[in-house]
Amino acid sequence: MDWDDLRIFLAVAREDSLSGAGRRLGVDASTVGRRVARLEQALGATLFVKTPQGYALAPEGERLLPHAEAVELALSSARDALSGPGELTGQIRIGAPDGCANYLLPQVCARLCEAHPGLEIQIVALPRVFNLSRREADMAIAVSQPQTGRLMVQRLTDYHLHLAGHQDYLRAHPPVRTRADLRGHRMIGYIADMIFDRELDYLTETGADWAQLTSNSVSVQMQAIRAGAGLGIVHDFAIPFCPGVRRILTDELSLTRSFWLIRHPDDRRSQRMSRLAEALAQGIRAEVARLQGLVPGLEAGLDGQSQQRA
Repeated sequence: MDWDDLRIFLAVAREDSLSGAGRRLGVDASTVGRRVARLEQALGATLFVKTPQGYALAPEGERLLPHAEAVELALSSARDALSGPGELTGQIRIGAPDGCANYLLPQVCARLCEAHPGLEIQIVALPRVFNLSRREADMAIAVSQPQTGRLMVQRLTDYHLHLAGHQDYLRAHPPVRTRADLRGHRMIGYIADMIFDRELDYLTETGADWAQLTSNSVSVQMQAIRAGAGLGIVHDFAIPFCPGVRRILTDELSLTRSFWLIRHPDDRRSQRMSRLAEALAQGIRAEVARLQGLVPGLEAGLDGQSQQRA
């Protein structure tokens, strides 16, 4: 048995499929299947059971899993020991909600790659909670603190959200002076049955009964607002990327949420992962502060009493 075989085994265990493991490892599914069969033959044990949903761990596979993960951790620790002082190398996969992945992580990761040329960063943007136990990501950013599971959780930073619309929409529609005025406007928000975290249920904060245009992606919502489709709650840190989008009702509707960094508990023994986590945390804090600092106050002619039809 060698590490390459165990690496294949871990990928299939985490992806529940040969094709998913192949994508993760950069090899074709047939090669993954042959390698699994070779490992099973060498061990004289069946490691996976084929089901309609994919490949599930057999009892023998369940027993092998913690040992394979221990080997993975040991190799990671060895890489730490051989790295230069302060140097970060190797691959890291970061899972994040799409707002963070689109508006924060590109700049943060660009600076990390510049500082550490041997580092390979993968950003997985998904509007759902990541499963670190299955190693869908090496670390994940979440919008609420996990309440269950053996996880390492670190609060990164608070961020702010406000109701906003594009200046062209605001000029072409009735003024918004109070929440009651929102009844005369098109609202944009999340698809109700696809809200994966209670912290994302922004629509109730506005008092609106429903949203006419919805998406499970906060980035799609922002682009709809930018296109003049209506009003919606947006991240302040996204506004600098969307010219013409303006905050409104800031005194009445001002939300604060937090980002949390979540890591697998075994990673506490990895100096490399700890250094990566700290560098990522510092980068996100700085980028949120920078972008929010670029957001102007309410523009003259668009707020309160002066927000009239052109």
